[in-house]
Amino acid sequence: MTDRPLAAALELDLEAEADRIAARLREALTRDLRKRGLVVAVSGGIDSSCCAALAVRAVGPERVFALLLPERESSPDSTARGRILCEHLGVESLVTDIAPTLEAIGCYRWRDEALAATFPGYGPGWKQKIVIAGGLEGRFNYFNAVAESPDGERFTRRLGHREYLQIVAATNFKQRVRKTLEFFHADRLNYAVVGTPNRLEYALGFFVRNGDGSADVKPIAHLYKTQVYALARHLGLPETLCSAVPTTDTYSLAQGQDEFYFALPYPQMDVALYAHTHGRPAAELAAHLGIEVAQAEHVYRDIDAKIRATAVLAAPPLLVGG
Repeated sequence: MTDRPLAAALELDLEAEADRIAARLREALTRDLRKRGLVVAVSGGIDSSCCAALAVRAVGPERVFALLLPERESSPDSTARGRILCEHLGVESLVTDIAPTLEAIGCYRWRDEALAATFPGYGPGWKQKIVIAGGLEGRFNYFNAVAESPDGERFTRRLGHREYLQIVAATNFKQRVRKTLEFFHADRLNYAVVGTPNRLEYALGFFVRNGDGSADVKPIAHLYKTQVYALARHLGLPETLCSAVPTTDTYSLAQGQDEFYFALPYPQMDVALYAHTHGRPAAELAAHLGIEVAQAEHVYRDIDAKIRATAVLAAPPLLVGG
């Protein structure tokens, strides 16, 4: 596989892969996890949609329980697509608004405090997001905050380290509260929790420790996002799901995943990660993507930096006793 041209590197026997994943899920439930079924939190995005479809293929719709967990800054389209998925698959589902919990534990308050320190005048009615910068230029990554006032005026400022950490810590509540509910229903039903990261997210640490990074089984962590889209179409999921653009669905301003974390949009980033993993020269990646060799080298360095910085996210706890 390492000798395949980059143009064909992510091609996959979709039927064989779907069968293989479904068989492994059944085996994991009976042999490893000893659970009756699978809980999947569906966001309306392609990863959770594909995982839910694979879960149904593995154990049938009657043994899959879907959760839709919006909060006040979630896009209504996300919940709408989640409902379409559950109806399409014929699975039992439950919608739980997590905003009251997030409000009670200070998610919005802590985040807004950091933003108010960055933007004088920031307050109720403002919208916000944070965006990554620097990596593609060969510099250290840093983050800018983008805020929009109620009258529609936008401001962008580089975040101080303290403010950045506080915003991320506060928004991580969203993933962690969702995961708490997933495990509650898994315990209630004697089901296993399905984790939904794809290979791009899993390899580069785009998940929250003890949040969306926590699960009993991760069916698509070996698949590049391009492959997940292809598999979802092969499984017959509705076009509104298969054409959904990846977003973080975390901040009140629309935000793409590449804008928040990855150096490139996912189709290019998939190939870049594949090329990096398989030791392909930066010049080959540059030719394939139509970018400068120097930019491809920056992408490789950015991949290395993210792998180093996020290795702790998937690591087990350290045991002091040896």
